Amino acid sequence: MPVTGAVVPAACFDLRGVQVRLGPAPRPPALDGVSLRIVEGERVAFIGANGSGKSTLLRTIHGLLPLTAGLCQRPAGQRMAMLFQRPHMLRVSALHNVALGLWLKGMRWQESKALSHEALARVGLSDIAPRNGRALSGGQQQRLALARAWALKPDVWLLDEPTASLDPHAKREVEELIAEFTATRDGVGANTLVFASHNLGQVKRLASRVIYLEQGRVLADLPVNDFFNPDLLQALCPHAHLFVQGESW
Repeated sequence: MPVTGAVVPAACFDLRGVQVRLGPAPRPPALDGVSLRIVEGERVAFIGANGSGKSTLLRTIHGLLPLTAGLCQRPAGQRMAMLFQRPHMLRVSALHNVALGLWLKGMRWQESKALSHEALARVGLSDIAPRNGRALSGGQQQRLALARAWALKPDVWLLDEPTASLDPHAKREVEELIAEFTATRDGVGANTLVFASHNLGQVKRLASRVIYLEQGRVLADLPVNDFFNPDLLQALCPHAHLFVQGESW
């Protein structure tokens, strides 16, 4: 008997039999028969070897890649921000890298600059506001990308290996910002976080659910504690177990 009054989280993404090809046949599809549902407030990690489909799946749910087959549904008006492993910086100041995105969304220029100053302060970059975005270090550029995304107030954060190319100190800084920014949305409730990572320690710290991909297929989809239970994972998905055992933490 259903529990009355129970709140069922709304779906952010609902994929059914999704196939994506990045080249003509007979090249195998980058995603092949992917079906999954991600709801509001979830913290989902995509893991797998290089070429397994993690980045393609992120780009697909964001709408950056067309489907060859299947269906990908998203709520209308859902605000998404996507961060790449190597963010693209405009050849302008750090402040203008943030402000231009807000201005293109329809905000007045002075309001855009004011919010951009606030965003830079949130990531600890107030002192580099006038510096060219392309002249910043890798860690600073990733923090600038986080500021640019935070200023847009997204409901969903999509992150593709956001700390892979950073030194250990910069990794910790960026990961702490990700945890902070996705913990609440305007002080109410949690944002949805979907990210790809090879860092299994990071997956443990940030994710509540882990999806393991291999050759464009989902082979395991488990709560994070179950995924990192070696005996359970070996019984449910030996391929994922071998991947975890072979990764350096």
